[in-house]
Amino acid sequence: MINVEDFEKYLNKNGVEFFTGVPDSQLSSFCDYIEDKYGIGDKHIIAVNEGNAVALASGYYLSTGKYPLVYLQNSGLGNIVNPVTSLTHPKVYSIPMIFLVGWRGEPGIKDEPQHIKQGEITLDLLELLDIEYKVITKNTSLEDIKTTFKNDFLPKLENGNSVSFVVSKGAFENFKTEKSNSNSLTREIAIQTVVDNLNNDDMIISTTGKTSRELFEYREEKNQGHGNDFLTVGSMGHSSILALGVAINNPNKKVFCFDGDGAVLMHMGALATIGSKKQHNLYHILFNNSAHESVGGLPTIMDDINIIDVANDCGYNKSFNASNLKELKEILPKFINEEGPVLLNIKTNIKSRKDLGRPTTTPIENKNDFMEKLSK
Repeated sequence: MINVEDFEKYLNKNGVEFFTGVPDSQLSSFCDYIEDKYGIGDKHIIAVNEGNAVALASGYYLSTGKYPLVYLQNSGLGNIVNPVTSLTHPKVYSIPMIFLVGWRGEPGIKDEPQHIKQGEITLDLLELLDIEYKVITKNTSLEDIKTTFKNDFLPKLENGNSVSFVVSKGAFENFKTEKSNSNSLTREIAIQTVVDNLNNDDMIISTTGKTSRELFEYREEKNQGHGNDFLTVGSMGHSSILALGVAINNPNKKVFCFDGDGAVLMHMGALATIGSKKQHNLYHILFNNSAHESVGGLPTIMDDINIIDVANDCGYNKSFNASNLKELKEILPKFINEEGPVLLNIKTNIKSRKDLGRPTTTPIENKNDFMEKLSK
């Protein structure tokens, strides 16, 4: 296994002094170390999506001539295809950078269904993008990395090509920092409170990560079935627009989007589309802990944004805040009885159960149950 401090120090000796990206659980040790060493500032910026990270890294290179590092889960490769092929590629501006990619869904290693296809094509995608890569596994040594970087990667970077380290599960030694905020309400209790205020005809589109897992477990606990819920276990940032598509075509049902702050930020333009559409039956709930909690807890920039003003300016009919359980219980009836689109911003802490399970139904089963419920 690789010690992340030693890894970063070696990169630093080779002029790598700027880091940006979107956190990933497989890279959590590295991301935690970078935050611990650099904080969030001019040398380390957590981007809202991976494409933005590439553009930001490009600006850094153009300004300094030094190689930036962009970290991301392999699911984020989709978000970098456009800037890599139309901005940084040697056939365009030839802007070199180092990618650090967490390899979820690696063939032969058990993972969640949303990672399987992406895992199968990760190396193929890098090859298609002309990004040379080295896979880091549990058996890779720092000397192996140094040899690859010196002999293979540096000549590529000097010629304007990007390179990538692809990180397998367990390749990095553990490095963890504690993360918390001052909010009293857990997301799980907030989800349960909202669900208890809905009726049997209300539909839910829930975002990726622990939000969908907590919703699934509460339905199991209540023996309610899962037909009312579409668990968007992948495709981060797209749940709200998916919910809009459902709401438009089912105007007699209330459609609730259970969203996260990292997901909202990743594709924030969705708020403008939702606001402009004025869909009366769409209810957007943001479980907001200002953190990428499902992949390690590094901060988002949501605390720097007045999301209520943003939603209202985008055309939402009304927006609400709830900072604790008492406020949530008071606001929910008003929120549910408003005409959509409306936003409810619920401030939650960075806590979840260690024994939190995962959905036991397959995505296809979830889709079929959801569509059957919609048709009734």
